Amino acid sequence: MPDSPKARILIADDEPLYLRTTSALLRKAGYECVAAPDGEAALKALESDRFDLVLSDLNMPGNHNLELLQEQRSRWPDTPLIVITGAPSLPTAIESLRLGIADYLLKPVRFQDLRTSVEKTLARSKLRAVEPDATAARTSPAGQFPEIIGHSPAMQEVLGILGKIANSDANVLITGESGTGKEVVARAIHAHGPRVGKPFQVVDCTAIPESLFESVLFGHVKGSFTGAVRDQEGLLSQADQGTVFFDEIGELPLPLQSKLLRLIQEQTFTPVGKSTPVQLDVRFLSATNRDLELEVNAGRFRRDLFYRLAVLHVELPPLRERDDDVLLLAKHFLQQLQPQELRVRDFSPAAAGLLRSYAWPGNIRELRNAVERGIALASGHEITPADLPKSLTTTSERVSVPAASEPASDPRGQSLQDAELEYLKSILTINKGNVSRAAEQAGMTRQGLHKRLKKAGLNPGDFRS
Repeated sequence: MPDSPKARILIADDEPLYLRTTSALLRKAGYECVAAPDGEAALKALESDRFDLVLSDLNMPGNHNLELLQEQRSRWPDTPLIVITGAPSLPTAIESLRLGIADYLLKPVRFQDLRTSVEKTLARSKLRAVEPDATAARTSPAGQFPEIIGHSPAMQEVLGILGKIANSDANVLITGESGTGKEVVARAIHAHGPRVGKPFQVVDCTAIPESLFESVLFGHVKGSFTGAVRDQEGLLSQADQGTVFFDEIGELPLPLQSKLLRLIQEQTFTPVGKSTPVQLDVRFLSATNRDLELEVNAGRFRRDLFYRLAVLHVELPPLRERDDDVLLLAKHFLQQLQPQELRVRDFSPAAAGLLRSYAWPGNIRELRNAVERGIALASGHEITPADLPKSLTTTSERVSVPAASEPASDPRGQSLQDAELEYLKSILTINKGNVSRAAEQAGMTRQGLHKRLKKAGLNPGDFRS
């Protein structure tokens, strides 16, 4: 049964059959429904009546340019909005998110999925009405994400988008170069979203062998394959009611992509060796440093899965585009890495200048490593240039970053590949070829670092002394 049997829903869609069918099904489910054949009719209905929820198509007369969405959010901001579209695109998804939608569904949508979305949206709306102060504190843009550090214009734009995402339960794709803080952002979305307090499960797609991926993800029953000596719960089951974060989703093997797509569509999965499906309710957050649209065009990533995962999209800027944030982050790490006693308290002017002028190919992760090294080597209360990695002090070792006006056939660019190679060499040198310590400093799993080293053609043994 719906959360409120008498909840009133306005349904706006220019497809007569879809409009009639959806209205009839929702009425049967216990809701009161009013149908509007276009955006203009929907606005007239909103002016003359009160609704608990609006379901709106995107591509229809009166809403081709999101006029209905913009007007509704401006004049009736407390009425939740669910968008349904048969022509998904990232620009419209992002703009819809800026307007504060509750969910973004793709046609053809199963009625059970629509009903679940309606029930959850109405439940959240009811909670906001009962606890307005708590909700306002959670959704206020100012200070909403204290775990994300950045005052630069690029990060303020990101924080503005995250403020809208926090109110939604839609799937989110987080993109950006390695080391830009994608997992930090994913955890922040979960911590300030509707599933706060529920499990947050990380799936590192670079760390799981392809042959074991299905078992690790979905679980297995005893005897389903050689070595399966007992029933094993998968990572997904452990995240029920919460959030699953797929790190480096671009590395997910193609056979698993189809299974993940079915899971998102059906909200069920079948453990290895089992015949009956298991229900699952999770939100999917994904991250990658690849351009997934290029991967889709190259046939390495399923287009339908891409659209399911990238309902909402957050692009994190590289650190070289965040000059105002470098010292802010460095001083944060200075305190974070000395929790007991602040022995090293600041950076000398010369060291601060080096931090700001360096290109940071390894982004925030490389900055943290540089600060950690500086703390270890500093002899006084300040970090000096001599305490920082050589890559910051030797001009010839700095990474050349192409200007924004330079064309590139591949957004990742050869210079970024060179940058990652230099970064990997740097952490191996600092840790004298010890992969475990290098992985820990890089914020990666040991298996994940091994995979990157193999791809880069680096042998840890060459860095041992």
